[in-house]
Amino acid sequence: MNHIINKEGRGGIGLTMFFCLYIAQSIPSSFFATALQVMMREAHYSLATIGLLQLVKLPWVLKFLWSPVVDRHCLTGRDFRRCIIGSECVYALFIVLAGLLDVNNNLYLIIALVCLSLVASATQDIATDALAILMHGGKDKSMVNSMQSMGSFGGALIGSGLLLLILHAFGWRSVTLCLGAFVLLMLVPLIMRREPEIVAKTTKERAKWSDFASFFAQRGIWRQIGFLLLYYASIIGILSMMRPWLVDLGYTMKEIGVMSGMVGTSAAFCASFGAGFLVRRIGVHASRVLFALFIVLTTLYFLAMSYVSQPSAWLLYFGIVLMWSSYGMATIVVYTSAMECVRKGREGTDFTIQTVLTHLSGILIASLSGGVADHFGYHGLFFTECVIAVVSLLYILVFFRK
Repeated sequence: MNHIINKEGRGGIGLTMFFCLYIAQSIPSSFFATALQVMMREAHYSLATIGLLQLVKLPWVLKFLWSPVVDRHCLTGRDFRRCIIGSECVYALFIVLAGLLDVNNNLYLIIALVCLSLVASATQDIATDALAILMHGGKDKSMVNSMQSMGSFGGALIGSGLLLLILHAFGWRSVTLCLGAFVLLMLVPLIMRREPEIVAKTTKERAKWSDFASFFAQRGIWRQIGFLLLYYASIIGILSMMRPWLVDLGYTMKEIGVMSGMVGTSAAFCASFGAGFLVRRIGVHASRVLFALFIVLTTLYFLAMSYVSQPSAWLLYFGIVLMWSSYGMATIVVYTSAMECVRKGREGTDFTIQTVLTHLSGILIASLSGGVADHFGYHGLFFTECVIAVVSLLYILVFFRK
């Protein structure tokens, strides 16, 4: 891809800018997903109604539908800057409006506003991903993907952990108003950069609605699609059943929150940062194989631990760190390889299609894992995930030999 790489985009304010934009997406969405569930349960809503909260995530699953619009209208660095700032301001506005309402009397309206805020956040994400691709070429892609993963994991750690404690201390309105201000504050590095330097796209390269179908018609693209669907499917399968397994082992919700929510997410945050440097140094192909081996070893560790009647806390902590570290490293390879499979002028559309595929694969695997664990126990679940991890490794060795 023959794009001009902004020298600042290699580090410093360039990476800081993308980290701020990604963490601005993650913290509010993690907070709302967790806080609304807690508040609805405290208000004695049924579990079926609480389960419908998952629908607020639909904008992030369906964002590929309007990604060509973003690609079509963002032709220069100034266009991207305007789109990101505008989307972020709308995002902050809906967060503030949700915060001004009383939770007990306007819960469904708050959920609607949260859903609209995530539409704006998803739009910002499409533009940010496309800008990251256009500003970073070659080995630099892995570093900007580190910022994306670190923003995601860091946001989950703060949004679903720290902010819940602050919520009980200061209340709904104070926390949400501060979140709105935080989202706007994260625009400062982008505003300081007057115009990101990229190669302006021509009118011949503008995205069309038919690009959805043409993406899948590309020669050799199904090799990448298979990789996206398989690579961390085994990790998602175990992560989805991690909390129920810990409950069955006798751990309390508070202990599980520390083990998985804080220690695990922190491990993923650190692993994503280190993986960015490693991918930059050894390349995407070698990293695919290396991290796939790490995932196989991780699933084998959990399979072995499932035969221990009562694993010690240290064994569990070690396994959780392994699991989340594998997940953090895998995301860097997935995102970097996805950036290498985008077409000129359709960067946002093609990257969004690939990330949505990984989301859908994760939802499917998480749904099936519950059934496998229910019928075959945790031994059967961990064995199944081991098989998937080995198949993923063999897939890479066979289809990515060159």
